Amino acid sequence: MLDDRKMRVLYAIIDSYITTAEPIGSRTISKSFNLGVSSATIRNEMSDLEELGYLNKTHTSSGRVPSDKAYRLYVDSFIKLDKETINNKQKMEIRNALERESKELDQLIQNSARLLSHITSYTALALSPQIKETRIKHVQLLPIDEYQILLILVNENGLVKNTVFKTEQAIPENQLNAITNMLNERLRNISFNQLNKDSLKGMFNEFYKYKDEVERLMPIINKSVESMDNIDLYADGIGMLLNFPEYKDIDKVKSIMSFIEDKDQLMNILLMDSISRDINISIGQENIYAPLKDCSIITATYKLEGETVGKIGIIGPTRMDYLRLIKTLRIFSDNISEIINNSNGSVKR
Repeated sequence: MLDDRKMRVLYAIIDSYITTAEPIGSRTISKSFNLGVSSATIRNEMSDLEELGYLNKTHTSSGRVPSDKAYRLYVDSFIKLDKETINNKQKMEIRNALERESKELDQLIQNSARLLSHITSYTALALSPQIKETRIKHVQLLPIDEYQILLILVNENGLVKNTVFKTEQAIPENQLNAITNMLNERLRNISFNQLNKDSLKGMFNEFYKYKDEVERLMPIINKSVESMDNIDLYADGIGMLLNFPEYKDIDKVKSIMSFIEDKDQLMNILLMDSISRDINISIGQENIYAPLKDCSIITATYKLEGETVGKIGIIGPTRMDYLRLIKTLRIFSDNISEIINNSNGSVKR
């Protein structure tokens, strides 16, 4: 454990490097931060911190830069900050923007990534909800025209999926209502995992005239359910990486951007992270994939009825303003959770 003076020197170096992206010397620290000690003392402390693995010496100057180990110590010291430190005005502004532009759940998550990238100037990531074992609450069939029907499927969490399908023959509205009532009798409170071809068994006898249409309903319902249950990943602001001096090396930035554009690999990383923590941070060498060894990934979870169902996060160089970004991610995570929990079907899937 570092003593108080070493911690103050280390934090001063980290704060300075986050702001300037320039290696720091003892004289700069002495002038810029009121640590109450001489430049020589700071130089000695920096030497000790380098030996302990918290600072790295650059090849281009005599200054030092923080190591991944330093960032980890720095992050762990404030990761448990009380949520009351969140800026409520900013939270409401973000909430209003998300609600104003998002009428469907997928759109909400995609817009969250776009807005997060815009606010932070980092590449933003968002995982769509993983909703497991949820049950069907309501099914509705509505005529659009003579040969098109709107299937509305609502799950127990109030999320809605709309699907339009065509019929070979016209079905009168009173018959659609009767089929709707039968569907609700047979499917209400059935979990998505319990759906199978036998769920509608027996309906063919009562609606024999529309046997083909009724028979087509099951795969359509299954497909609607599957799309509600599928996980998708949205990435926004990938080009933001070009704004950071750490990525002046074109080959390096191409490698990182190529990795981020591979949604399957990126999704594997996000799903691999612990979902038991509201905030998860992977710094530099902690990342298992080579293109991300010079990056940090910060993610926050969002919840549906207390259960973690998705994530939103940012990716960028290890030289991040971690405190600001963690607060911002908490705002997004809280807002997404509140919107999907209070939507009552107004935010559709």
